[in-house]
Amino acid sequence: MTSLSNKVAIVTGASSGIGRATALLFAREGARVVVSARRQQELDSLVKEIEREGGEACALAGDVQEEPLAHALVELAQGRFGGLDIAFNNAGTLGTLRPAIELSAADWETTLRTNLTSAFFCAKHQLPAMKRRGAGSLIFTSTFVGYTVGFPNMAAYAARKSGLIGLTQVLAAEYAAFGIRVNALLPGGTDTPMGRTVAHTPEALGFVRGLHALKRVASPEEIARSALYLASAASSFTTGSALLVDGGVSIHRE
Repeated sequence: MTSLSNKVAIVTGASSGIGRATALLFAREGARVVVSARRQQELDSLVKEIEREGGEACALAGDVQEEPLAHALVELAQGRFGGLDIAFNNAGTLGTLRPAIELSAADWETTLRTNLTSAFFCAKHQLPAMKRRGAGSLIFTSTFVGYTVGFPNMAAYAARKSGLIGLTQVLAAEYAAFGIRVNALLPGGTDTPMGRTVAHTPEALGFVRGLHALKRVASPEEIARSALYLASAASSFTTGSALLVDGGVSIHRE
């Protein structure tokens, strides 16, 4: 049920972490993948790895804050692979970590554009392409932060990522009639470059692990498997959801 054979997928934020692991997994499950991030060298390495394993992929580097990239990714998927079935809009940033009243307007706007406006741009161009296919799965990477747990110094990040859940629900309602499912994936602490900026010492990592009921953080591959579930027919009756994949951090109290 998780096979993506004959499907075409876009994955943003694919140069490392959850995005990279998901692009690899989608390709292993049969999808032809268009990957994007800012770093061309890392994207080229990812494409080569997918191709060495017998998959098909192509890359387009760019900044998700700019709407033309969203348009170009869809054009590349259609021109190279014939259409678009799946989009994993995963690119994002923690932004500046400081108390809310110390955030500058520039800090706020950068986090907004990278985490929320970029997702809107992507969906705006991806949904018509999926509609032409008669079905599709669109996935946003949100977070439990600001949804079930509030952390100090993360006001901009939490507000933007929470906004993705509202966007998910509205798009799911608007596009269900066209066979398009829209869901948000909410990871817990994950061993990624972004995650390590928070858990950057052994003491900080121990604290983060302790927040989770499972007493550990996830690997990117574990989160990728949940993205695969949302992308595939295994989740055919799932839309408008905020899927927590958080190791129990949202329900754990000590």
